[in-house]
This record gives sequence, C-alpha cells and structure tokens, in this order.
Amino acid sequence: MADCARDGNVPIRVGVNSGSLEKDILEKYQGATAEAMVESALRNVDILKSFDFNSIKVSIKASDVPRTVEAYRLFSSKTDIPVHLGVTEAGGLFPGIVKSSLGIGMLLAEGIGDTIRVSLTRDPVEEIRVGYEILKALGIRRRGPDIISCPTCGRCNIDLFDIAEAVEKRVFTMTAPIKIAVMGCVVNGPGEAREADIGIAGGDGKGVLFRKGRVVETLPQEEFIRVLLRELDDLETSYRESQETND
Repeated sequence: MADCARDGNVPIRVGVNSGSLEKDILEKYQGATAEAMVESALRNVDILKSFDFNSIKVSIKASDVPRTVEAYRLFSSKTDIPVHLGVTEAGGLFPGIVKSSLGIGMLLAEGIGDTIRVSLTRDPVEEIRVGYEILKALGIRRRGPDIISCPTCGRCNIDLFDIAEAVEKRVFTMTAPIKIAVMGCVVNGPGEAREADIGIAGGDGKGVLFRKGRVVETLPQEEFIRVLLRELDDLETSYRESQETND
C-alpha cells in the first residue's frame, strides 16, 4: 500500500478511532483513553515510516469532545505530523453540530489542525455547511456571506423565521464576503447591525431596508424577502464581476 501511494503521490491518513484500538493497547491503558489513541496513532505512523513513507496525516477521533480534544493536544505535542480534526459519530443535527463545533473549534483556535470533517447523521451536504460555518466563525476562511439575525422577542411582529430561512438558502451558493442582517424590530435592528452590508429590520406590517446601518427604504412586510434577495443578487453579481476584473 505504501509503495502504491508513493507511486501515485497520494498521502495516507492514519485514522484512529476509540472504538477500534488494538487489544494490547486497550489492555495497557484499561480502555480507549486519549493516551491509548495517541499510542495507536504513533505505532501506525512508525509502520508507514519503516517503509520509507512520510506523506502522512493522522486523525484521532472519539465520540465525546473532551477525549477527542485531549488526544489531539497530546499527539500534537509529540509530533508535527498534520492532523485531520473531527468528533466521530457525533450524532444527529443538533448534538452533532454542538459537539463538532466545540471539538473542532477549540482545537483550531489553539492552532491545532490542518483539515476537518464534521460528522453528522445527516446528508453530507449539511456536514460541509457546518464545517464552513466553523471556519467562518473563527475567521479562518472568508468565503460567502455572514448572517446576523436576532432572536424573537415581544417587539418582533414579522415572520422572522421564514425571512431568515429564505436568506440562508440564497447565501448557500454565494461567494461574496458580505455581512447580512435580518432583524425583527426597527428599535434595535439598524444599530445592532451597523456593520452589515445589507439587511432588513421589521416593524408592525412594515420595515426598513438598510445598508451599513443606514436606512435606505421603507417596505411593506410582504416585500421583505423579494427585495432583500434582489439586493443580495446584485451584491453577488458585483462581487463576481470585480473578481473577474482582478483576475
């Protein structure tokens, strides 16, 4: 395998999972501890290196955040081999997002990690989306819009959920690095989203469209989604044209 990978210039990932450690290591550490997973990883790395193969990446995954983080920290303190981050078998949408965001986010914030994989019991497209959001939240990758949206409160008199959902669907394929605000009231909306490139703040049956915190138009509620999506299309077109000009 090492010879074939070398001939094809293909790296090999050593994938260590807490559920499939060697029996002697499990006995030595009395379970799948972080130390046990790291020893397993280093053992398999040494096997590849004995065949003069050094194009290696390592993942050390457990299904819980503390053990995963501890294992990656320990491994990274012993070697500079690139690591592939993830929390394995993280679960369904909500528990999986929380576990992955905490585990991957903590390590990336410490400078540990070269690639990532979000593990969800969902469509892989959603795994990719969560991964992008983690990178964006940490400021590591700036691709596509960032959405600011407020929670519901007593001042919210618009269908905030539908508007936010429509915006989220539209921005999934956008590349412009802009900030979008979807706010539920005109009291705090423009002020809280002062740095947003574009957004809306709803009121009672109407609301305002604003850019960079400045009100530019008052709209009836039924026009919110149409106008906001139109503005987003214009921003995306302008961004892509500017990128083509620069290229």
